[in-house]
Amino acid sequence: MTKNDIITQSSPVMGMGGDALAPTHLQGLIAFEAAARLLNFGKAAAELGVTPTAMSRTIKILEKQLSVRLFNRTTRSVGLTEAGTALNASIAPALAGIRAALAQVSHGADRPSGLLRVNLSYVAYRILVEPHVDAFFAAFPAINLEISLDNQLSDIVGAGFDAGIRLGRKVQNDMVAVQLGGLQQRVVLAAPDYFRERPRPERIEDLLGHDCIRQRYSFGGRLFDWKFQVAGQMVHIDVQGRLIVDDMHSVIDAAVRGAGIAFAYSDFARHEIAAGSLVRILTQDCAIDDAFHIYYPHRSHMPGKLRAFVDFMRDANRPATP
Repeated sequence: MTKNDIITQSSPVMGMGGDALAPTHLQGLIAFEAAARLLNFGKAAAELGVTPTAMSRTIKILEKQLSVRLFNRTTRSVGLTEAGTALNASIAPALAGIRAALAQVSHGADRPSGLLRVNLSYVAYRILVEPHVDAFFAAFPAINLEISLDNQLSDIVGAGFDAGIRLGRKVQNDMVAVQLGGLQQRVVLAAPDYFRERPRPERIEDLLGHDCIRQRYSFGGRLFDWKFQVAGQMVHIDVQGRLIVDDMHSVIDAAVRGAGIAFAYSDFARHEIAAGSLVRILTQDCAIDDAFHIYYPHRSHMPGKLRAFVDFMRDANRPATP
């Protein structure tokens, strides 16, 4: 494409019944989309690297081919007609998809880049992402990572995130869910000092006589169930305690201080368990939750930066085979 003209290679457009309509110029559609998006022929011409005269001539040719006016033009303003609005609504997403595909090819699948925004809970971040951030940056130096932590099931598309990570696989129909890591095991934990003046629980029923640190899913939400697999049966214990928090990090911190007995994911508390600041009790009983999943919108052309993150975190958190 030169400064003085726009390429005029034409392609037939098929009608609803499969009949070929008058040939239209692909570059004419590209020029139209730019002018419709910017509502300024001069700016659209500059974006495409052509002269305003060439831009105006191309739009006139397109309007003649389609036998319809696409713009209402005055000396002061440019606006879309009803037909122009309908055409733009149809072709803009298609052209955006073509640009995305070309960008992915031109940058190369082995050189993904850009800002990747991920929404997840602190539990998921600490277990799955935080231990591998440095290695991810080393592997993909052109990707910047923005992490947003909250305990809500956020609308990642509406909030502008590329992906989210949550427990389980229940997501909207237009989302893709990929498992990260294995099933999560909840364990009962307490600081060694907690038992200096209290008996150590020997059965899960003994928890009813202890100060247990409880957790809500979110403010105003329901409390986490203290549930266990006992002899193949699911058993729920309605524990009591004076402290209720809405995140597992606070549960662990309170347990380390000796404020009570905690019920948390073993992977989340692995550092405290390894350091001896928390010890497991009732080890014969366990509670298994679902695995975490990363979810993202279904799209025909997945951005390279997102593909790199999904593949890397899936491999980094792959459950060890026995």
